Amino acid sequence: MTFEQILWPTDFSENAAKALPYVTSLAGKYGAAIHILYVMRDYPAFGASYGEYDPSDFEKMKKWETEMAEKRLDELCENFLNACPLYIKHIAVGDPAKEILNLVQKEKIDLVIMTSKGSESHFDFGSVAEKVIKCTIVPVVTIPV
Repeated sequence: MTFEQILWPTDFSENAAKALPYVTSLAGKYGAAIHILYVMRDYPAFGASYGEYDPSDFEKMKKWETEMAEKRLDELCENFLNACPLYIKHIAVGDPAKEILNLVQKEKIDLVIMTSKGSESHFDFGSVAEKVIKCTIVPVVTIPV
């Protein structure tokens, strides 16, 4: 058995980072590419919180979060993945479990490594991990946190 494409979904939390040693170890052992996925919320789906709905506000917020996510992914790769042969950064918008499953199919991922729970403030990663495990045909390694 070999793994050529490993997916590590992250929400940039300390919990998600606990999967990183497993990701780098298995990628090194198998010479696998590491796909790092950050999923942003689809803010317009939440509607207007206060006052009138202005789509430009959501676009500004989405642009800011995209820029911050790109910066954080660059930092992760630079600080922790330089020894890996190949890493590919992905940013998606939507439901985290669906976006993970979409990327598994699109990139022909062989293995998903994720923690059992991510950041409380971002999304309930525990339910995401459960959905991914139930709905994918590739192995999923969950790191308990």
